[in-house]
Amino acid sequence: MTSPSAVDHQVEVAKRAVAAVFLGSGVAFATWASRIPQVRDNLDLSPAVLGIVLLGIAAGSLIALPTSGFIVHRLGPTRTIVVMSLLFCLGLAIVAVGAATSVIAVLIGLFIMGYGNGNWDVAMNVEGAAVEQRLHRAVMPRFHAGFSIGAVIGAAIGALMNFLNVPVTAHFILVAAALAVAMPLATRWFINAIDEAHDGERPSVLKAWREPRTLVIGVLVLTMAFAEGTGNDWIGVATIDGYGASAATGSLALAFFVAAMTVGRWFGTNIIDRFGRVATLRGTALIGAAGVLVTVFGGSLQVAIIGIVLWGFGCSLGFPVGMSAAADDPAMSAARVSVVATIGYTAFLAGPTLIGFLGEGAGVLRALSVTAALLVFAFIAAGATRPLVPGKTELPAR
Repeated sequence: MTSPSAVDHQVEVAKRAVAAVFLGSGVAFATWASRIPQVRDNLDLSPAVLGIVLLGIAAGSLIALPTSGFIVHRLGPTRTIVVMSLLFCLGLAIVAVGAATSVIAVLIGLFIMGYGNGNWDVAMNVEGAAVEQRLHRAVMPRFHAGFSIGAVIGAAIGALMNFLNVPVTAHFILVAAALAVAMPLATRWFINAIDEAHDGERPSVLKAWREPRTLVIGVLVLTMAFAEGTGNDWIGVATIDGYGASAATGSLALAFFVAAMTVGRWFGTNIIDRFGRVATLRGTALIGAAGVLVTVFGGSLQVAIIGIVLWGFGCSLGFPVGMSAAADDPAMSAARVSVVATIGYTAFLAGPTLIGFLGEGAGVLRALSVTAALLVFAFIAAGATRPLVPGKTELPAR
């Protein structure tokens, strides 16, 4: 019989392993995001065409997510992350080859990256929820802080690569090789537990799609993901085109954004414990909207950096709290996380294209102002995140 101390140690080790996988996911994503302006320049892409190119990763994720709940239950979080992280690295290598000469190769690589990322994302959130429930305290925002720390590292490496004039191809190949080794190793310490509270019956993703609370949480995550995604995809371009920043400064602006998200996620657990999910999300949605407006209309790069920090902090908790709320009932966690993630990732499909086409007429910087308007919906939808009693599906009472 396993002693309580041994179980506690196992969960603590699993917690660190999950944090490492979130961190690796952040490095992976920011590696691409930090070099978007250089890929744009290498291939001579207009804002509209760049918006279409950015659809590749979002489209791959959206195709993966509807079936990700089934895949995670079938393979388990460990094997899902091993397979999908390797697939992501393959896609990044293809992007690396095409970054200097072929838009089609970049699109194909981004699609493969997106498919791997979509399944990887759901698997690590399901594993994170299992660890959170065994610890009996909120830790999901800190797992997502691990993603943000990874994104800071990835963005900082991107800035360094720009400063040293390292080609995009070499940069991407090196990161893909490192992640292909590190991510499978990290999963060796997972709990890898899919809760059996459903008595052997496989949770129905279709059933989860009919639950009002799950759908409203999906809307919340969608609006926050739009704010996060437009920041990741367009801050570098917006600061370069709108404020005349250098390529290295554009990458540094992205680093400020993800650093602010990291701070919000790391300290967010304390804020949530004190004020609750709903009040915290509504407050941060307002901060995020204000940050977007300051970024767009601040008038100088220095003021815009302040707005970027507020923007990053404001959208930091939407995704992790949405995942925790979707996983309140362990028996349906994979199915509900799959649904919420599918809705949320719609923002990564629509966002790049919308900003790209708006940027054709108004400029990328001004086009970003639409993000502030969408955060109003996050403010409204936050009420759905009140804790749910396991076995229930309806919206919690206000």
